[in-house]
Amino acid sequence: MKRKLLSALLISATLQSFAQNEEPQWNGKINKSWKASEPQKVEYLKKAKPGAPNVLLILLDDVGFGATSAFGGLINTPNFDSLANNGLRYTNFHTAGICSPTRAALLTGRNHHAVKMGLFPNYHLGADFPSYDGHILPENGTIAEVLRDNGYSTYQLGKWHLTPDEETTDLGPFVRWPSGKGFDHNFGFLGGATDQYKPDLVEDNQHIKPDGRHLNTLLTDKAISYIDKQNSIAPDKPFFIYYATGAAHAPHQVDKAWSDKYKGKFDQGWDVYREQVFANQKKLGVIPANAKLPDRHPLIKAWKDVPVEEKKSFAHFMEVYAGFLEYTDYEIGRLVSHLKTTGELENTAIFIIIGDNGGSKEGSEYGVITKTNRFSNASFTRDEYRKFVLSEFDKVGGKEVASVANYPLGWAQATNTPFKHWKGDANSEGATHNPLIVHYPKGIKERGVRNQYSHLIDIFPTIEEITGVQQPENIRGYKQTPLQGASLFYSVANANAPSKHTQQHYCIFANRAIYKDGWKAAAAHRPTTLELFPYSDEPKTTLDGNPDNDIWELFNLNEDFNERVDLAAKYPEKLNELKALFDSEARKYNIYPLIDFEHAAIRQKQLLQKQIEKPRQ
Repeated sequence: MKRKLLSALLISATLQSFAQNEEPQWNGKINKSWKASEPQKVEYLKKAKPGAPNVLLILLDDVGFGATSAFGGLINTPNFDSLANNGLRYTNFHTAGICSPTRAALLTGRNHHAVKMGLFPNYHLGADFPSYDGHILPENGTIAEVLRDNGYSTYQLGKWHLTPDEETTDLGPFVRWPSGKGFDHNFGFLGGATDQYKPDLVEDNQHIKPDGRHLNTLLTDKAISYIDKQNSIAPDKPFFIYYATGAAHAPHQVDKAWSDKYKGKFDQGWDVYREQVFANQKKLGVIPANAKLPDRHPLIKAWKDVPVEEKKSFAHFMEVYAGFLEYTDYEIGRLVSHLKTTGELENTAIFIIIGDNGGSKEGSEYGVITKTNRFSNASFTRDEYRKFVLSEFDKVGGKEVASVANYPLGWAQATNTPFKHWKGDANSEGATHNPLIVHYPKGIKERGVRNQYSHLIDIFPTIEEITGVQQPENIRGYKQTPLQGASLFYSVANANAPSKHTQQHYCIFANRAIYKDGWKAAAAHRPTTLELFPYSDEPKTTLDGNPDNDIWELFNLNEDFNERVDLAAKYPEKLNELKALFDSEARKYNIYPLIDFEHAAIRQKQLLQKQIEKPRQ
């Protein structure tokens, strides 16, 4: 039985190779008689280069720069600490600022609007415009496709969030499932969030039933099983694993054994947290020694002014989040330990991106526990909602919470220390500035900090350089568009090498920015979500959402890395130069029209109306 299974796996791999590659050229000779003919064996399965490294690409979800102890945070992440201490910490690495755009840019090596993932593949969070329909096309091939065509086994685990809504059933089509984007096997969930104990699991093109264990455990167990099976079948073949946790995205769920480790540790509140983390970051050398902490956001109360009953609730939210994140570190550590046990750790290039964006603002002022929240139910007054959240204290972190359970806004800014703002605010470093750890014992002997400006789209060419793989002109017969990033490998041996990535645009829900040679122009779009969805006893916004009314700011990140001093009035010519550059990039990458939350709210209403009307048809 086992022999039949192995045979089936090899046949499957061969058929996949046929589908992926151009037919190899046959150079023998044919005559009428086979005796007068010259055969030539054709190698259909391309082999990786001898000694090629494994690649483990890890992406966490909704984790700010100042959350983990690896970058000065107060949440213990000993496995991340160890990998960072024995590798490189990249302190100036950038994401797209929100889920799907980050993942699209990471896997394709191209800017997210360029691959039609300007926002999300979900109907209500997308738009019917060229760069917003959420359909990644085959001419924008993934790093998994390239590595598989060069002799690697490829595995995807965890969050995907790149499949359009209409393609997520077991009928497919599967062209935008992991299997259609270069992965031999996949195990995880297709959406943006899922219950950690009852995840909406898929495995190899079909939905499956979870067994009640936490998703983090399931992901690591499956990753280990992939490695062990590969070692039993083809031990000399390298693998690429893309491991994308559901953590620490909402819902924040973890066993009490983990959250109880933090009991009382956040009672001093978010102001003290920010100060302590800021000091830790200076000691670690991951922020400039002369840096200053930005002011607390105006929407967030000083901790000393928070009522006692709210303090208790808010601290507990953070205890759960911290336990959730430490547990995630533990499970990733279990995977790394397995690589060490099998003798593969030395020749495995590990990339850990701590957050696909900064801390999440979606918990609003008081936090979210169940589906009844201020955004889904506008009938709440502020005080009614506050009392409702306080009444659900015992549900925080539990198995029965909804997929939106999230901590309050104050903790989002705290875990984003040293930056302002949070997830989705692509105008701000708080949304787009995330830690990167690179650990590759056999290939990288250097240790320490690297400050070169870098972005998600640089990871694809970096992996190609480390593995010795060339970017193909065609994948499955589709001519490939150029990669838009630059390999980071130049910075490994030279900590002082000038950045090769010198220009980058950002845009999420019309919040936008442009970076060029250390200068950055940025515009926050209004109305914000908090303005669009006020409490029932507070006035509705009168803003019309015209992007021409958004106010642009200007920052010199070379001297002011966390955007404290707006120089727009002082250097209007520089601001106008950068605004013109953004406009040029926006037209080049089809960023226009700017799609905002008001558009999403209208699409959501349309979707709900369709669901109501469907039974009548």
